[in-house]
Order: sequence, then C-alpha cells, then structure tokens
Amino acid sequence: MEQINPNHLGRANFKARTVKEIIKPAKSISNQVSVKAALDEMQARAIDSSPVIDQRGELLGTLSKNKMNRNVGGLGHDPKTEPIEAHIEKNNAYCFEDQTIAEAEQMMLNAKLREVFVITRKKLLVGTINIEAIAQEKRWRKRLAPPKSRA
Repeated sequence: MEQINPNHLGRANFKARTVKEIIKPAKSISNQVSVKAALDEMQARAIDSSPVIDQRGELLGTLSKNKMNRNVGGLGHDPKTEPIEAHIEKNNAYCFEDQTIAEAEQMMLNAKLREVFVITRKKLLVGTINIEAIAQEKRWRKRLAPPKSRA
C-alpha cells in the first residue's frame, strides 16, 4: 500500500487515501443460520438485505428479505429449518480496503451503485462504503486544500 506523504503544508496527500479510512462497519449474518433466524435478525435491525459471511468472516453474498419470504413461504418450506444457503445472492459488487477512494468511486459510478462491500484481499468482510461518504471526503479534502495562487 502506498504511504500517505505530507504535502508542503503538512497535510496528507488525500489522493492516496484508501477505502479503509472511510468505511463504516457492516453487520452480517452467518451462513449457518436458518431462514427464520435470518429474517428475525433483519427485522430486528430494520433492514431489507444483509451481507452473509462464513465462519472465517469471508463474504459469501447477500440475503434479501423479500426474496427469502417469496421463495420459502411461496414454496411451502419451513423457515425454521430451511438453511439460507440457497437464498444467497452471490454476484455482489465490492472493493478492496487497500484501494484508493478515487478507485472505489470510479468503480461505483461505472456500475451505478450507491454502496458496495469492502473486503480484504482474502475476501474477509470489513465494512461498506457508500457514495455519500466519498462525497463527504471530497468536500473535506476541498476545504483543506491550499488556496490556488493567482500567478
């Protein structure tokens, strides 16, 4: 990872700041729980979807409350015994914690996403980053930038 070097005013070089500096923690659901346990957890947190991790903390995908309700309830499966494995959406966008904020922003803009998971290079979930946090970081960087000279 590139070290952040101070500029001539002693401030950090913000272009080199990494995603891990502005992530927010993500609460996840274990892949070992039943559909009912996952739905109860999501209800308690007032969320419609959640990342799913294995026992190591590796990101496996996302669970959707609506999808589970439709698939399990609609097919007559028992949510107390139905494992969540079959209901995990595996094609999720993510970025790495050591990527620059600018790289993450460009990836999110290209994919038209407002939020993505942040993982280590070993695919362990560390949090999420959203476009609002990146915009806030840019505003903060702009306020701390040295004034432009009128030469």
